[in-house]
Amino acid sequence: MLSILDIFRIGIGPSSSHTVGPMRIARLFARALAKADKLDRAARVNVELQGSLALTGVGHGSVDASILGLAGFRPDRTFPDEAAAALADIRERGALSLLGQYEIAFDPRRDIALAGDVIPDLHPNGMRLVALDDASDVLLERTYYSTGGGFVASEAQLKRKPKDDRVNAGISVPHNFGSAAELLAACRETALTIADLVLANEDAVRPRDETLAGIDRVAGAMDQCLERGLNQRGILPGGLKVHRRAPDLWDKLSATPQSNEREQLFDWLNCYAMAVNEENAAGGRIVTAPTNGAAGIIPAVIRFYCVTAEESPCRDSRRTFLLTAGAIGLLYKQRASISGAEMGCQGEVGVACSMAAGGLAALWGGSPAQIASAAEIGMEHNLGLTCDPVGGLVQVPCIERNAIGAVKAVNAARLALHREAGASVSLDQVIETMRQTGLDMSSKYKETSQGGLAVNVIEC
Repeated sequence: MLSILDIFRIGIGPSSSHTVGPMRIARLFARALAKADKLDRAARVNVELQGSLALTGVGHGSVDASILGLAGFRPDRTFPDEAAAALADIRERGALSLLGQYEIAFDPRRDIALAGDVIPDLHPNGMRLVALDDASDVLLERTYYSTGGGFVASEAQLKRKPKDDRVNAGISVPHNFGSAAELLAACRETALTIADLVLANEDAVRPRDETLAGIDRVAGAMDQCLERGLNQRGILPGGLKVHRRAPDLWDKLSATPQSNEREQLFDWLNCYAMAVNEENAAGGRIVTAPTNGAAGIIPAVIRFYCVTAEESPCRDSRRTFLLTAGAIGLLYKQRASISGAEMGCQGEVGVACSMAAGGLAALWGGSPAQIASAAEIGMEHNLGLTCDPVGGLVQVPCIERNAIGAVKAVNAARLALHREAGASVSLDQVIETMRQTGLDMSSKYKETSQGGLAVNVIEC
């Protein structure tokens, strides 16, 4: 069962698939070791990061995330300063406490291998973990995959043929849909908005007040991240010497908030999106929306448009926005992928742009058909977008790409609401096109730093 609260996860930067995913996987492995009553028999744990996790693992924080996961840290409850202190202590002592309960010798240089030459067949983000006893006998061996947006799966789960490709397979919901066409048909039959229909489905998972509280918590975390990004100056870590730009732009915009310059809309969206992604690049606390690499687009659009007449945050409009955007994100996750290692950046920034366009169209009173059209336009003009991070860092071109994506999302919503005739391309068709494009795309353009800007820009 996929819930919109699965699409919007609170975690840490810089990457949902390469930081949040490996942390969750390492913790799952340590818990499996404890469940098998073998935790206190472990002497060493070896981690092999495979494929994209290895090729960009250092810049994306995969190594540190693996260490933290073994130590029992959870992405949604981890704060950057706390994580940094724990990592420094583990490296200094040469020891790690599994799940915070049982100490073993641990040296990242010896116990974590970057196997960039190993490209798994099931998914390019593979992670193999082995626990050994004092005699070097294997206590437990598992292979997992980080499938994008913080989602993870075991080898057995990915090998298992799904019984149903519907969004809500596995649980009885009042409005089951497996495609955008079925979602729109359900809206017509029930006269419900997309947001209300999705909320009714969430009622099958948990009480409504818990769902709404979860959505409010996500919106609050987005706000907190954006605010931190507007107030933190300096150079981002990693060696590219990228300066944070959002605070200076924020100061300029705040000095002339009522400017009549038409293009200033771009400046506000650029400022908000970059603030979030600069914070993400620094390893800050982030909401995957639907990934960390694309985390700035939805918060930027929400910050500018989901406000009251007094420019204060509007709870109800934020709920409508996130419920609608979440429904669109579910379709991409279920019918294609939101992993940059599988789809390139079209699966990250492209999907976030599509989700934001749909959410904004809903906020502006668009019909379900217009919302789907906005989401389709948002993706159609991101098709083929490559993931080519310079130096394996989520900085160039990722930060500016989120700013462009936020502006493009607003334009997509505008185009959809001005459209009188039916759309030439359906949302289902563009999702399938994205999937096929991702499969056809060379691996060097899919989060490996082996092509594109990553090889044509000299690292500073």
